[in-house]
Amino acid sequence: LDFFFSSAYVPKTAAGHCKWAEVLKDLEQIKTSKDIDVSLYTANTDEDVKCQEPVMRCFFLETKVILQECLIKNCSKTQDVLNIWKNGNARLENNKSNSTRSAKCKECEEYEEKNFTEFIQSFVKVIQRECK
Repeated sequence: LDFFFSSAYVPKTAAGHCKWAEVLKDLEQIKTSKDIDVSLYTANTDEDVKCQEPVMRCFFLETKVILQECLIKNCSKTQDVLNIWKNGNARLENNKSNSTRSAKCKECEEYEEKNFTEFIQSFVKVIQRECK
């Protein structure tokens, strides 16, 4: 019986089953946007694996800055940005209970400010790493 239960569970790791798949799709939608011009704190893509959750939080926090900018300027991609922010925060809320922050993880404001294009490239890289 033990064998039956242990072999019945096979974790799904394919990209289609990644909890960030929707966010990734929306990031692809906004990455070429010409009407978003902001500098954003951009976490390092090679941050320690223990800092992955704070890194994700930083990216979603900065997405809120993009959203505010879009609401002011009436960007063409406002809905996509809103989707990223909503989906990201929903996923992060689910993670809250088991998060332990390492003391060596940086605060969002400690990262370098980068332009929108670099920010999105880094964000995509971090999410792709999460989805592996």
